[in-house]
Amino acid sequence: MRDSPHLPPANLATAREEITDRADTVWTRGPDSAPAIARIVAKTLRGQGGRVAIVDGCRTPFAKSGTDLRDMDVVDLAAAAAAELIQRNAIDPAQIGLSVFGCVVPALNAPNLGREVVFRAGLPMTIPGTTVNLACASSNRAITSGAEAILTGQTDMVLAGGAESLSNVPIQYSKSGARRLLEFSQAKSLGQRLGVLTRVRPRDLVPVPPAIAEYTTGKSMGQSAEQMAQENDVSRRAQDEIALMSHQRAAAAAADGRFEGQIALTFPRPGYDRAVAADNGVRDDSSMEALAKLRPVFDKRYGTITAGNASPLTDGGSAVLLMSEEKAKALGYEPLGYIRSWAYASLDPAGQLLQGPAYAAPAALDAASLKLADVDLVEMHEAFAAQIVSNMKAFASKKFAREELGRSEPLGEIDFERFNVNGGSISIGHPFGATGGRVTIQLLNELKRQGLNTGLLTVCAAGAVGLAMVVERG
Repeated sequence: MRDSPHLPPANLATAREEITDRADTVWTRGPDSAPAIARIVAKTLRGQGGRVAIVDGCRTPFAKSGTDLRDMDVVDLAAAAAAELIQRNAIDPAQIGLSVFGCVVPALNAPNLGREVVFRAGLPMTIPGTTVNLACASSNRAITSGAEAILTGQTDMVLAGGAESLSNVPIQYSKSGARRLLEFSQAKSLGQRLGVLTRVRPRDLVPVPPAIAEYTTGKSMGQSAEQMAQENDVSRRAQDEIALMSHQRAAAAAADGRFEGQIALTFPRPGYDRAVAADNGVRDDSSMEALAKLRPVFDKRYGTITAGNASPLTDGGSAVLLMSEEKAKALGYEPLGYIRSWAYASLDPAGQLLQGPAYAAPAALDAASLKLADVDLVEMHEAFAAQIVSNMKAFASKKFAREELGRSEPLGEIDFERFNVNGGSISIGHPFGATGGRVTIQLLNELKRQGLNTGLLTVCAAGAVGLAMVVERG
């Protein structure tokens, strides 16, 4: 149908062409229509104990849901990362003042993941624990919440992170079915129970399949990403190039051993008799030809998003150890890095759902007194390749800067040689609550490996929220 006179010519642009020659095809509201973007910006990040240090971090392997980690729930996954982190750093756990963990779908019988990690990891029960949910940026929210506790002097050491078990998503029933089950459980006699059963209809027993969708719009993440691909005029070729780059770089990093210090050897239930040491979604045999053969998932006729250029449903956990700069020095640690600034931005979820980083990154860089060109490495969460290219186009677009941000100059073009150099969520996987921790750990370790200093990380999240953070080594 692409040769129809009623349709525009097919877009065959490469990823590089999308963010250079075609950046201004990104969607905007038009001249003089820049919206009032809701932002939370952390500017002065020095407390009584100095900066917030990210001393160390690790994660479990990330496994496609239903595979290696399917018998582990979110508590198991978060605790595996946390226990490894504390052991390898020889931390006296009694000095930890707070445990903050992020999760999107908590265990129904253990909803406060931050507190449950304290119990499961064998930490002192005196450590307060709390849980946060900011969709795909949940562990970023956990990290910034922990940083806030340190900056305000509440504590000088925080355990933060997140987990997701998409193999163990609770299955719901219809409202009528749930009501009947509740009535049955509350019935006090056999006659009352039989009376409830007579009102049960077959449709009441049909489970409602879980959906990753916006509550306010009803659209799935994939449908919203497909909308972004079309509105921002992102080519299928560019998306597949980003996906291929992710797999090739993650495969190379794994082969070189770059992930070994970041991944905690994990022993799944029930027998704890086998070790999982590596991510299982990375394809070292991926190719443009193979990706091009995959059919669109969300818009089967005109769509461009496929299973190959989107992140898979994944299980995993991550944890980071935060301290005040003064505390880290007193204990003799050489931190992986320090938090220099962060910003959150919120948009209308009916529109550019995953474009939040394009609004948060300028604020975070401004707060750090940096330009994009000053940053050594950029780490962006890859929910969908379409989202990556859309945000990169917005970074580079003069029109976007003027009409959406009210700025005279764009943020700039992201150099692919400095972008997700060890792969991203499309290949490594995306356990919602754990991804932000993975992105942070991966960026800081790569800065250390290359002897570089500053990094920018971004994460998009459901609800049309974007997070950007600037970290530094020195």
